[in-house]
Amino acid sequence: MAYSKKPLVGIIMGSSSDSRIMQEAAKILDEYKIKHEDQIVSAHRTPARLAEYAKHAEKMGFKIIIAGAGGAAHLPGMIASHTIIPVIGVPILVFNDKHPKKSDTAKFSAFGGLDSLLSITEMPSGSPVVAVGVNKAGNAGIYAMKILANEFPDLKKKLKEHKSNQHNLVMKESDQLKKDGLSKFAKKKFK
Repeated sequence: MAYSKKPLVGIIMGSSSDSRIMQEAAKILDEYKIKHEDQIVSAHRTPARLAEYAKHAEKMGFKIIIAGAGGAAHLPGMIASHTIIPVIGVPILVFNDKHPKKSDTAKFSAFGGLDSLLSITEMPSGSPVVAVGVNKAGNAGIYAMKILANEFPDLKKKLKEHKSNQHNLVMKESDQLKKDGLSKFAKKKFK
């Protein structure tokens, strides 16, 4: 398949700390053998590189860019302003573990990722970015698959299998819940 030979999806993130979230998009794409190219591109610290990346993505023939960012989360919108390639934004709940002396509560974004979500979704008219939920990079990978499925019919089949597998898992868990009872089920599931 053409999607497994050359990258059709670019995954970018604002910093290396975002990789712990963005890897979930890569896992989905890898599972379905969709080749992707991954890079760190900061909207604020490397603005010239951001513009260069947009040109690179178009030259490489990427069909989708998945862009993850936390805090002000300008990366998805800024990359969208430089290209006509569809951009899926992943708002990231900032986890500041670079300063170990801070209390556990001070390690997280003051806004719980809502700052990132609003930054990505509130793009001006004419410069849209699609956004998934906070830290939902896996959903961005699935959404990228859905876009590619319009061009590659075998991906449609794989997506239908994915949905069927989800259905079967829920039915299996529901049967187990009925059998065990809620307390016992929850103890086994979340020990």
